[in-house]
Amino acid sequence: MTATLDLLMDKLRSVEAEIEAELTKQREAYRFRIEKHKIVFEEKVKRLHRALKIRSARYFIDANPLIVLTAPVIYSLIVPIALVDLWVMAYQAICFPAYKIPKVRRRDYLIFDRHHLAYLNTIEKINCAYCSYCNGAIAFVREVASRTEVYWCPIKHARRILGPHPHYRGFADFGDADGFREKMKQTKDGVKID
Repeated sequence: MTATLDLLMDKLRSVEAEIEAELTKQREAYRFRIEKHKIVFEEKVKRLHRALKIRSARYFIDANPLIVLTAPVIYSLIVPIALVDLWVMAYQAICFPAYKIPKVRRRDYLIFDRHHLAYLNTIEKINCAYCSYCNGAIAFVREVASRTEVYWCPIKHARRILGPHPHYRGFADFGDADGFREKMKQTKDGVKID
């Protein structure tokens, strides 16, 4: 990477650290903390949350009929997403050791913690669990795919892409044949994931 890119990457890491500090402040504002992977709310906050909960029956009665009618379409995505999730788990288990690519820890992507929110009713908790699974599984798949790309094709595109994965910035520039060959040499001893 050039000196300018190195400087920009340092700035990016600094901003990411600031964002994490700000998120910690927000957690304090909502009066919860994480202790040994467990979410702990103050008792006063738990009581307030329970008071704000809309009962499942009322939630369903007040729901827009179009939302109720389209819900099966949304939930039908569970089948292809679960199949892709299972297939990618098998792919990673079989191929990553052969390529010496560090495995992606799936549990880092599948986070289920919204059920701790006392202001959510059963329907909302199910919806949240569904969204957590689908988005987590897709994020897991993306990370497996990005590590595969690091191994097989670490070349940036000629055109700007939206939302590149975190490893993309270390790819060889489009048209930089020497840079590509150097990246390919580096993968012979296994992919280095930053």
